[in-house]
Amino acid sequence: MPKNRLSPLIFVSIAVPFIALPFVLGEYQLNTLVLLLIFMVLAVSFRIVALTGEYSLAHVVMMGIGGYTSALLARHFGLPFWVTLPLGGFVAAGFAAITAYPLFRMKGIYFFLGSFAIGEAVRLSWIQWRVPFGGTDGIRFIPAPTASLPGLGTIAFNTVFSYYFLTLGVTAACLFIMYLIDISRVGETFRAIHSQDALCESLGINVLRYKTLAYVTGSFFAGISGVLLAHYMGSVTPYEYGLSMMLYCIVWVIVGGENTFWGPVAGVFTLVLLEEGLRGTLITWMPMVYGFCLIAVVLALPGGLESLPQRITEWRRARRDRRGQSKEIVSG
Repeated sequence: MPKNRLSPLIFVSIAVPFIALPFVLGEYQLNTLVLLLIFMVLAVSFRIVALTGEYSLAHVVMMGIGGYTSALLARHFGLPFWVTLPLGGFVAAGFAAITAYPLFRMKGIYFFLGSFAIGEAVRLSWIQWRVPFGGTDGIRFIPAPTASLPGLGTIAFNTVFSYYFLTLGVTAACLFIMYLIDISRVGETFRAIHSQDALCESLGINVLRYKTLAYVTGSFFAGISGVLLAHYMGSVTPYEYGLSMMLYCIVWVIVGGENTFWGPVAGVFTLVLLEEGLRGTLITWMPMVYGFCLIAVVLALPGGLESLPQRITEWRRARRDRRGQSKEIVSG
């Protein structure tokens, strides 16, 4: 059983500050929080794929598939957000299922490069085909989500304040489901495959099936995050899902740590807020800042930010032991 098993009450206690924040923050800060929540879903879903030991460079493109699916269905067919939201995830998962067979015939760097090739092929098709993807301009004027509530009429999520609560609800549901996967027997099998895939194969575990399951599941939630981003921005373009965004996602996970569920959440929270704090001064240097953060964490905290409390505890214990030894020497 993973050490990061937590009571559902922990999720509630974490959600309370997020519910209160919109009432004390301005519109700009709320915009940052909306993006932070969306990126949390993306980063944690990427960790699901990485649990099996494979890093997919097509993960951000899966996010784009979800966004394009929802944009097309809402813009040209008039389907409501509550229909296009799951459909965006399912289309991304379906594409992952189709590409899983050839991809998982490769391992390591070859899987890395193969996933990049597939992702770029999809992204370049969005650029080349003006119909139906809009070419370089993408798809614009995506309608804002609406909901009909008894006694309240129709609510339009067309402001940062209202969309924040929509994003918070969807993000909380996605994170909770992914957490349940992480602490389940399936999650344990993912981790076992990561550490010893040959041994798992010898024990009768279908490694290919579980790797495909992780890839498809992670792509589903990446598609959900893409739907949220597309409807929030009101547009979707192919340049939003390039290699730079994918590298940012990888850095979020590595800096935060991938050993526990909360690592990617910590990575997104820390680096996105750092980026916002430096927006007025070093925003053009953010790739370099991300690189320095990555190097610093790899050298000082190989387990990521999630290992920081443990490292502090170990440092305090070692310091206390040294003091005890010093007293013994003095008294002796």
